[in-house]
Amino acid sequence: MSQQQPLISHLLELRTKLLRAIGSVLLVFIALVYWANDIYHYMATPLMQVLPESSSMIATDVAAPFFAPFKLTLVLAFFIAIPYVLLQIWSFVAPGLYKHEKRLVVPLLASSTFLFYLGIAFAYYVVFPVVFGFFTSVAPDGVQVATDISSYLSFILKLFFAFGLAFEIPVAVVLLCWAGVTTPEELKQKRPYIVVGAFIIGMLLTPPDIISQTMLAIPMLILFEGGLIAARFYSKKEDEEDQQQPSIGNEKS
Repeated sequence: MSQQQPLISHLLELRTKLLRAIGSVLLVFIALVYWANDIYHYMATPLMQVLPESSSMIATDVAAPFFAPFKLTLVLAFFIAIPYVLLQIWSFVAPGLYKHEKRLVVPLLASSTFLFYLGIAFAYYVVFPVVFGFFTSVAPDGVQVATDISSYLSFILKLFFAFGLAFEIPVAVVLLCWAGVTTPEELKQKRPYIVVGAFIIGMLLTPPDIISQTMLAIPMLILFEGGLIAARFYSKKEDEEDQQQPSIGNEKS
């Protein structure tokens, strides 16, 4: 019975954290939903700027004019609430971490959030104008470019997630080196394979065009090099020595 009580208390705490995280997303969504159409128009600007004067976006489904901006606003609400969601996760796992683990997790949470936002911004401001400009310029004669709003939403969300996750490479490199799975020196020796892997990942995560694949692979390689530099500041040997010296009362703090 005594073992069940801590388990139940942890589950109740987890439920509280999850409800707070979900509630934060809903609150942001409620605050933004009034401007759902404006938000969609802003996200569609990179495409509309390169469409021919006689073309416009279309809705092939009856409910698409309502659901497309609605879905986009909900996803945007989650993106905005990510810092608070991560804070809830951190507050739940922090009591079970050692001091050396806390020193690593805090900067990684902050940097991973920043890199995710940076990846989304890179996709919107750099990739979208180039990709959409290329797509509209190669349309055959007699073909009018008129993109469906639901298809466009799926396209940009896929790219947002692809670039947001790809920009987490420095965090992944630091974690691998800190955990002792590999070292910066070993990763340097495998650089040719990593270059090939970056282009393969770019092919899998982006639409089937060489432009978006390349524009994802090149930042991944640059971020990989940045991860190698950051990984040098974390020494597994020092972390292991710190772990062998628990805090007062032999408890994790």
